[in-house]
Amino acid sequence: MFHITILAIGKLKAKYFQAAAEEYAKRLKSYVKLEIVELEAESFTEDEGSRTKAKKKEWERIFKFLKKHGNAEIIILEEKGKEFSSEKFAKFLDGLDRHIVFIIGGSLGWDEEIKKRPFMRLSLSQMTYPHELARVVLLEQIFRAIAILKNKEYHY
Repeated sequence: MFHITILAIGKLKAKYFQAAAEEYAKRLKSYVKLEIVELEAESFTEDEGSRTKAKKKEWERIFKFLKKHGNAEIIILEEKGKEFSSEKFAKFLDGLDRHIVFIIGGSLGWDEEIKKRPFMRLSLSQMTYPHELARVVLLEQIFRAIAILKNKEYHY
């Protein structure tokens, strides 16, 4: 059984994103051990220094979490990351160690420090999504991948 953690900066504020995320999480729980961890998003102003400081603080929160999960496969969501078809994403997941941590950044994107790390980078699309929508799309694609691997009637 897969052990999947979704580590997200910020909470799902919109009820429609909450409902969609809850639905896919509910569907997944029959097949995977799923944890969704929300870390506090740092407040910032329009000043570039404030934005840089906020990204650094968010990275520190992520790093603190990751130190407790040293053996996990770390995958960050990034628009310039590797893209997969749904079938290839399923095969990719099937080939990983069983604890996978997907990290969804906040509205400011990634601190430079996280970009230096040898984490796998995953892109859901060449388009940029708000982090709330990215979480829903990620959950759906994980569910779709599991359905493909289990030969369930979901992916046609």
